[in-house]
Amino acid sequence: QVQLVESGGGLVQAGGSLRLSCAASGFTASSYAMGWFRRAPGKEREFVAVISWSGGSTDYADSVKGRFTISRDNAKNTVYLQMNSLKPEDTAIYYCAVALGSSWQKRKVYEYNYWGQGTQVTVSS
Repeated sequence: QVQLVESGGGLVQAGGSLRLSCAASGFTASSYAMGWFRRAPGKEREFVAVISWSGGSTDYADSVKGRFTISRDNAKNTVYLQMNSLKPEDTAIYYCAVALGSSWQKRKVYEYNYWGQGTQVTVSS
């Protein structure tokens, strides 16, 4: 059974930092991209960042570029999202996801095969 479990969310003041983690288990794909999405209240789920299997390639939404960093540890089947200089508009439920297949630069929800349950991030002003 495939499982993605996020952790690390919480309440932080504007300008602060948080580090999200997502541990994946239960599947045997040889390579897969891992991504982070978020859904703010009243909005659609949106792309945040994605990282290739090797970790050598990354892509970010313009809204987080320069502030967030995605990384992964394949030995632990874990992806991370380091979030710095947080803003109130970053408040959302953050989801990690796995995209199977050879290509890695995926920004659309439908391109991902498995999803975590989400972790709440709240940034106060």
